[in-house]
Amino acid sequence: MTARYRTLQVHRHADGFATLVLNRPEQRNTLSNELRGEMVAAIAALEADHGVRVLILTGAGRAFSAGMDLDEWRTSDKLAAGAYENDPVQALGSFSGPVIGAINGMAVTGGVEMALACDLLVASTEAKFADTHAHVGLLPGWGGSVRMARRIGLARAKELALTGRFLGAEEALAWGFVNHVVPPDQLMAKAESIARQMAAAVPETLVAYKRVLDEGAALPFAEALAYERQASLENNARVSGETIDAHVAAMVARRKKEAPR
Repeated sequence: MTARYRTLQVHRHADGFATLVLNRPEQRNTLSNELRGEMVAAIAALEADHGVRVLILTGAGRAFSAGMDLDEWRTSDKLAAGAYENDPVQALGSFSGPVIGAINGMAVTGGVEMALACDLLVASTEAKFADTHAHVGLLPGWGGSVRMARRIGLARAKELALTGRFLGAEEALAWGFVNHVVPPDQLMAKAESIARQMAAAVPETLVAYKRVLDEGAALPFAEALAYERQASLENNARVSGETIDAHVAAMVARRKKEAPR
């Protein structure tokens, strides 16, 4: 039985992926403690579901997420409105398969941190990004400064973080902040197409390759090479020639079926 959430929608797809929708459109999908708690629970359930190998994250309405719920912040007696209790970025990191962000509109501050936690981003032409932490007197605590500098380089990260300006979709594409920009009515189709291609990979290898990429990116070059070699030796020793032949045949058949006629 699928759990019901007040602030999220979860859609499972037969092709091996799920879509998680932030569903507070009237509040521009601000990250209330309730929403963050439901995200933690929903992602844990999706991680436990072997039929879900890829996750798409998007927002309902015109915004991806405008960041923390400031109304809640004003009334909370907890440090930073309990921001570190239900950490949505940590929850996204606990999903072992690829996470695709489908950025449908504005992503601001905490919304940017959440977008940066995705493995890749598909943006609508209406998407725009702003990190306003410095302009409201706060510092990021969900890894936004680290991920932004690594994604677009230190100088560009400083420009965004210290000016607080909006980065439009096309500029975000030129900077390498997002992978693809498409018209709004094509956003989910593009994200789902990528998800299907990923979900068609050998399930355990999909997870292992993502791990190799993530771990290697965090290591010095020589250590990353050694890490990859060790992971390769451990994985590839378990794979027989017959298994490879079967996977190749399945891949060729799938691509023939998908090829335009």
